[in-house]
Amino acid sequence: MALETSPQAPAPVRQIANAIAGWVERLGAVWVEGQVAQLNRRPGVGTVFLTLRDTVADISVTVTCSRTMFDGLNPPLVEGASVVVHAKPSYYANRGTLSLYAREIRMVGLGELLARLERRRQLLAAEGLFAAELKRPLPFLPGCVGLVTSPGSAAERDVLDNAKRRWPAVRFETAYAAMQGPRAASEVIEALERLERHPDVAVVVVARGGGSVEDLLPFSDEAVVRAVAKMRTPVVSAIGHEPDSPLLDLVADVRASTPTDAAKLVVPDVIEESRGVSWARDRVRSCLAAMLDREQAGLDALRSRPALADPRTLLDARLDEVTALRERARRTLGHALDRAADDVGHQRARARALSPLATLQRGYAVLQDADGHVVTSVADVAAGAPVSVRVADGRVHATTTTTETLADPTEDPHG
Repeated sequence: MALETSPQAPAPVRQIANAIAGWVERLGAVWVEGQVAQLNRRPGVGTVFLTLRDTVADISVTVTCSRTMFDGLNPPLVEGASVVVHAKPSYYANRGTLSLYAREIRMVGLGELLARLERRRQLLAAEGLFAAELKRPLPFLPGCVGLVTSPGSAAERDVLDNAKRRWPAVRFETAYAAMQGPRAASEVIEALERLERHPDVAVVVVARGGGSVEDLLPFSDEAVVRAVAKMRTPVVSAIGHEPDSPLLDLVADVRASTPTDAAKLVVPDVIEESRGVSWARDRVRSCLAAMLDREQAGLDALRSRPALADPRTLLDARLDEVTALRERARRTLGHALDRAADDVGHQRARARALSPLATLQRGYAVLQDADGHVVTSVADVAAGAPVSVRVADGRVHATTTTTETLADPTEDPHG
């Protein structure tokens, strides 16, 4: 029902807002189609806020739904998805804002496609096909690079031209395949298998120059993903589509943003490597020169020491020591020999003093009978018996004429 207003009787703002709210309430639940532009899930809040925008006109509206319904969506709702929402419009008069309270959310069109891809991604991720520990490193300088692309495409030219510009000696083994359409997945798999069997291919690049989500569907095909996962040769994904990443980017060992970037990843830059070699060579030379200088300084320091400057210095000092020790040994030995000679002289004098021969030399004699027994008494010899007299220089053989006994044996008969 229209409001009766005039310049003289205008309606206040609150009345207009309440009227709009009443009209919106009478609209009832409606089905609305749009694209999810923004998601806002606040922790601890039971309501999820969505911004739904029109795909043609620059118009957007806020949609609210319960967290229970939002969490129950399978696959999960993501930004960019196209949806159909069954919602009850409401107008908040205090703020003058229109919102829709969603009772049901369905993904359709591209949103439904993205939802299927998300379900596939979750299943393959649960199998571990995208695990980081499965990623293989790229070779530093591959002898041959495998390339999977469509014949005569811009992606092929970008990879070949940039790779040869960086490393002119690089070789390519190209396996052509359709990059879109119903036959693309099977041809890409066949090309990958052929390059896997090639003995010289060290890395494989799958290149395409971007495209729409529908055009890139073959690179999210489950068979293609599994074929790449089981390859022993490292794979570089160069699809060249930033907003929507196909599943090939997740399973590949390295993802390149463009085919040109892939060429930079698979081969090094010959100019940079030459510069690095020159720098390393200069560094080795400087290190070697520094080491030689250090060792030469050490040798000079050793040669400047007295012992090495004149090696005879140590010999002269030791010669003096040997001479002193030799003289000392001689003196010690001479003293020892002198003392030993004195001892021998003393012992010889004592032996001579105690020798019977010395007694004989003083004029004494030893009388022996015919049997050689020493005669110590006149009773041992009879008159006329033969005797032998031992003197200092020989023997005298005689015959006794008479014997005489002394009254006092200690008395000298010649005294």
